[in-house]
Amino acid sequence: MLNIIIFIAIALISTYVGYILRRYIAEKKIQDAETKAGYILEQAKKEAQDKRREIELEAKDLLYRMRQDFERETKDRRQEISNSEKRLTQKEENIDRRLEFLEKKEKEIELRQENLRKQEESIRQKDTQLHQLIAEEKERLQKISSLSAEEAKQILLNRLNEELNTEKAVFIKRQEEEMRSMVDKKAREIISLAIQRCAAEHAVESTVSVVALPNDDMKGRVIGREGRNIRALEMATGVDVIIDDTPEAVTLSGFDTVRREIARLSLEKLISDGRIHPGRIEEIVEKTKKEMDEKIREEGERAVFDVGVDNLRPELIKLIGRLKYRTSFGQNALQHSKEVAFLLGVMASEVGLDFKLARRIGLLHDIGKAVDHQIEGTHAKIGAELAKKYNESAEVIAAIEAHHEEAEPKSFYAVLAVAADAISAARPGARRETLETYIKRLEKLESIANLFKGVEKSFAIQAGREIRVIVQPEKISDSDAVNLARDIRKKIEEGMEYPGQIKVTVIRETRAIEYAK
Repeated sequence: MLNIIIFIAIALISTYVGYILRRYIAEKKIQDAETKAGYILEQAKKEAQDKRREIELEAKDLLYRMRQDFERETKDRRQEISNSEKRLTQKEENIDRRLEFLEKKEKEIELRQENLRKQEESIRQKDTQLHQLIAEEKERLQKISSLSAEEAKQILLNRLNEELNTEKAVFIKRQEEEMRSMVDKKAREIISLAIQRCAAEHAVESTVSVVALPNDDMKGRVIGREGRNIRALEMATGVDVIIDDTPEAVTLSGFDTVRREIARLSLEKLISDGRIHPGRIEEIVEKTKKEMDEKIREEGERAVFDVGVDNLRPELIKLIGRLKYRTSFGQNALQHSKEVAFLLGVMASEVGLDFKLARRIGLLHDIGKAVDHQIEGTHAKIGAELAKKYNESAEVIAAIEAHHEEAEPKSFYAVLAVAADAISAARPGARRETLETYIKRLEKLESIANLFKGVEKSFAIQAGREIRVIVQPEKISDSDAVNLARDIRKKIEEGMEYPGQIKVTVIRETRAIEYAK
């Protein structure tokens, strides 16, 4: 029983002690929790303050950046506004200048209108005076003579027609003088500048070639047994081989310069080789033809490079090379084409045109001469067709077709091509002309002038570059002389072909002669 009581007492004491301990522990935990909570709260306050400071700093930084951006945008806007104001000011100034210009133009137009009104009034007054004079003349004629009204009218119309012809001639002469004074000087400057910058030497070429022989014994070997070598050479080359009394020389004759050159080179090779027989002749001629094709291509490429023309088709380059072996009145066609290209380029530059296109036209203007012995037609038409075939521009085709005035010039390049071609052909020594052709041209020139009524005599001078016409003063008046010069000029242009230009001078002379006795 005692043990039970002791056990109960111990249990109670243990319970109480455990309660006390648990309460102490709980209070301790509560105190620790409060302490920890206070620490956490204090830390939270500190962190909140730090965060608030950071936020304030970020807000200040953002505000600073926003302020800078605003100031920069404001500055840019102000600059744009300033530039806009400047542009507006410039536009206003331009508008003011234009307004001043328009005001000046309006004043000029008003002055012109006033002058026109005065001229119209003057014309009306003259017309009125003319009608009055006609009426007075009509009355006078009817009084003096017994003419009918129709007859008097016809007389007046004839007189009026004569007066109008006189005024027309005077007006034409005045206009021509004004145009010459403005145009001639500039044209002379351009042409003289082109000629000076493109000066070139000329050598007249013939239709024969001479091959030198080491000795006269070689003539027999060239002829061969019963002439078989010379016949084989003529058959293979298509040229005439002339062996005469000229010492140590063989003459090759032919109008096709390519064939003649092939024959010359082949004969020189045969003479150098020493083996001359029909088989060897044919072999050498075939080999020379191939070499000649390559040489023609190289000549074309060299000419294209010298002139500075690019993007030409290989077929056109080869045709250009063939021009080296083509002559016109003794003038080498390739040298002529190159000179025309340089002249045309200079003149085009002086008048503000494309000098590269002008040089292209000049180099290709006589391309038809390379094949005109194979194709029927004039070389200008053939050249235009070749240019069209190889996709040249419309301006090039039109200029080639019109450079001999066989077609109407469609551009300023065509007009310059005509002038450059005439300058190159008319250079002293550039071309040769037979005496018979030269005399016939002079006779035809004089005969054209003699066809007109009132012409007393005509003389072709300066190698046919000027025709002086002496008229009968009692039949041709001063005004009629102006019209006669124009008519002769038109007749020459329609009925003759000539290099360069021909000056027509009409001379009217009146002499009063008395003898003192």
